[in-house]
Amino acid sequence: MLELNYKSFGQGDPVIILHGLFGTLDNWQTLARKLGEQFTVYLVDQRNHGRSPHDPEHTYTALAEDLHHFMESHWMFKAHIIGHSMGGKTAMTFAKLYPDMVDKLVVVDIAPKAYAGGHEEIFRALQSVDLPNISARSDADEQLQQRIPEKSIRQFLLKNLSRDKDGGYRWKMNLAALWDHYKDVLQMPLAGHPFEGDTLFIRGEKSNYILDEDQPLLANEFPGSQLKTIPGAGHWVHAQAPGQLLGLLEQFLSQ
Repeated sequence: MLELNYKSFGQGDPVIILHGLFGTLDNWQTLARKLGEQFTVYLVDQRNHGRSPHDPEHTYTALAEDLHHFMESHWMFKAHIIGHSMGGKTAMTFAKLYPDMVDKLVVVDIAPKAYAGGHEEIFRALQSVDLPNISARSDADEQLQQRIPEKSIRQFLLKNLSRDKDGGYRWKMNLAALWDHYKDVLQMPLAGHPFEGDTLFIRGEKSNYILDEDQPLLANEFPGSQLKTIPGAGHWVHAQAPGQLLGLLEQFLSQ
């Protein structure tokens, strides 16, 4: 288990938010500040992301144990847990391992199942950037553009670009470990006993991560769950429909 980097906002009952693959806690800051009007919100960089430590291991059990250690070291015995994509699988694994430490569980646009992939081209693009020979962020953007035409995706990925004290550039994320464990990231979270607690699954209408035919699986693994769909949003619900997502979160967590 690792000492995770985090930021906190507000006061009230604790809420922990876990980002997705290639993400950082910064992706959720706007929403966390709003939620902080009612709760103490902890934004966490998961291992091998953001400013958290790098480690060669990257499995959902390891990520869940990091979260357990984080809660214990901050004297949190129970919290609302929100996770997006990879973070949602971490949250589901944690809920299975430590159900008594989860108040309410929110899983954003991911199901408790294995996925076929789809990030391979992003990995190849990131690995192809010639970091030792770039002198500006725009150089990295130009190199990424050869493989990733979508500007919004490049901007998201470039948030991981960090400048060293000597003026060079590096990726904040542990790209090698994430690539080595990409199959683990795609796997379903921990099997075992269903999590009986209150659970909200949220999906984007235009996303295919949670399908209609997944609903029996959600009900079986999380009997206390409900599924809400945000119209017009894709997988990046927090970026594409922050107001609607905030409304669902406030309503569910305050019940």
